[in-house]
Amino acid sequence: MKIYTGRGDSGETDLIGSGRVPKDDLRVEAYGSVDELNAALGVCAAATAHSDLRDLLHGLQRGLFELGAYLATPEARHRESMGMREPADEEIAALEARIDALEGELAPLVRFVLPGGTPAAAAFHVARTVCRRAERVAVALGQREPIAASAIRYLNRLSDLFFVIARVENRRAGVADVEWEGRKR
Repeated sequence: MKIYTGRGDSGETDLIGSGRVPKDDLRVEAYGSVDELNAALGVCAAATAHSDLRDLLHGLQRGLFELGAYLATPEARHRESMGMREPADEEIAALEARIDALEGELAPLVRFVLPGGTPAAAAFHVARTVCRRAERVAVALGQREPIAASAIRYLNRLSDLFFVIARVENRRAGVADVEWEGRKR
């Protein structure tokens, strides 16, 4: 099977079970942003030296693949017949528990933190911002078409997790977070 089909050459793509739409359709933007986030997590997994974080990322990548498939399938009947589902409340609770556990390694946050520090921390900050964009697009899609509120909550918690992991990467490497101090007057 060839990787290219030519079907997208006219600027359209297929949704799962729902025909073709323009490639700039909001639904395509939503699952495309989730796909981009998944790729950013691949960069994070390659950048981190910590097996606990790498293992966590690989699990999150599987979940993001499922979320992308959910977003690419507008009709509930197709999602149900294919076993696709939105993120469960338990998955969101697991993200919160992971955030809480990792925050236990950190000093309390007293200032805004600028993206940076180690290369791995910087990669997690990029993943955080890609995740925030995916969340914004999912919110916009949810205003136009029905999507599960848990998908938005999941992306929101995920971006929080990446912020915390960026700080953990810096702490474990003995590198201080870059704190924002405002303009010097």
